[in-house]
Amino acid sequence: MRVEFDEPKCVAAGQCVVAAPEVFDQRDEDGIAVVLVEHPGDELLDDVRDAVVVCPAAAIRLAE
Repeated sequence: MRVEFDEPKCVAAGQCVVAAPEVFDQRDEDGIAVVLVEHPGDELLDDVRDAVVVCPAAAIRLAE
């Protein structure tokens, strides 16, 4: 599994960080999300799936 993130779509809502803090963070200067773990392990997949669902900009995908 690979996290795909479309940075230009990001609206800096931070919902991904709340859903999966081990996988996402936000830049201090503008709040745009950053992917910390591009290939999350099985133990993080449910959290990443939650992040995909709650992202208001639909900027995150989980590619299999």
